[in-house]
Order: sequence, then C-alpha cells, then structure tokens
Amino acid sequence: MAMKYLETMMSESVRRAQRQYYGHAADIMDAPVRDPLGEAEAEFIAARESFYLGTVSETGWPYVQHRGGPKGFLRLLNPSTLVFADYQGNRQLLSTGNLSVNDRVSLFLMDYPNRTRLKILGHAKIEDARLHPDLSTELSNPSMRARVERLVFVDVVSFDWNCPKYITPRYSLEEVGDLAGSLQARIAELESELRAARAGSGTPSA
Repeated sequence: MAMKYLETMMSESVRRAQRQYYGHAADIMDAPVRDPLGEAEAEFIAARESFYLGTVSETGWPYVQHRGGPKGFLRLLNPSTLVFADYQGNRQLLSTGNLSVNDRVSLFLMDYPNRTRLKILGHAKIEDARLHPDLSTELSNPSMRARVERLVFVDVVSFDWNCPKYITPRYSLEEVGDLAGSLQARIAELESELRAARAGSGTPSA
C-alpha cells in the first residue's frame, strides 16, 4: 500500500475506531506528497473497461457512478495524471456538479477474473472538450452516439491495491469466449473424427 494513501485516509476518527476495536492505531510517518502511478498500475488501468467514480456533494452525501468504455478509455497521461471523456447523457450532471464544489475523487478499478482491485485518490478538474479537440477525438468511443462534452482530468494523490478476499470472479462475454475457445475447438475436432469413423464403418450419422 502506498504511504500517502494511508496518511490521507487514516483520519483521527479512523484512529479512534482502531483504538476502540484493536487497542492501538496506525501512525503514518514520512509519507511523500504524492505517490505517482508506476508501470504495474499503468498496465492495469490500460486493461480496464470500466471503473467506479466517487464524489461528494456540497451537502456531504457521497455519490458513486459507473464509467465504462473500451480498453484504454481511462488514459494515463503521465504518472500523476489520468483523463477520461465525459459524454452527453441524462443531463443530471451529478458528478460534474459535485466536482465544482469539491474536487476530491476516488476511483475504484476492478479486475474480476483475476480478483484484483486498484483504488486511486485524486483531485479532478473538468474542462470543456472543445478546448482539447485532439485529445477528445483520441478518447472518444466510436460506438457512442453521444458526443464528448467534457474531459475529466484527475491529479493523482495516491493509490492502493486491495487483497483478493471476497472478490467473486466474473467474466465478460469476450473473456468467456476466450476461455471456451479451446474447448470449442476440441469439440469440433472430436465431432469431425466421429463423422469420419461413422463414414468408414457405414454407420449413419445421428
């Protein structure tokens, strides 16, 4: 776990809870100003097709939104900056409104087949997509009918890899197809052999 993540999340109320339940509290010393994302994080992010975005409203309520797209739709510009496209949608603009008063965000990235998760803390900034035409084009999903209205830039503070405990493996249709591909090929091979054997023996096919 990156030390800045621990320092940021270990508030006094958290330490009080630790002392209440376990008799002692974690003390984080000498944490850096930020923990930049490394090669392992970059590879993990590039392979994701979705993530969850947490923001906080001006009334203090948390809001979690699911974001999805093709692999690479969440782009790592440099070790401390992420960006993704925000499309025209239902016009509620809940995350957009929240970020206008509190720029803190938490990103939750899941790899269900491998039971792995990555959490990222940062400060988000929203900019009109027209200010970044080239980047907007790069990030846009051709299968989306809606246009890109905004780009969301995330200034990364730190990150945390969680343990795989209690993560139920889940697979996309593409992943199921990849897993089943060898079985389907073997079934086709056996069916071909069976047809050839029946033809040689004069036995009619079923």
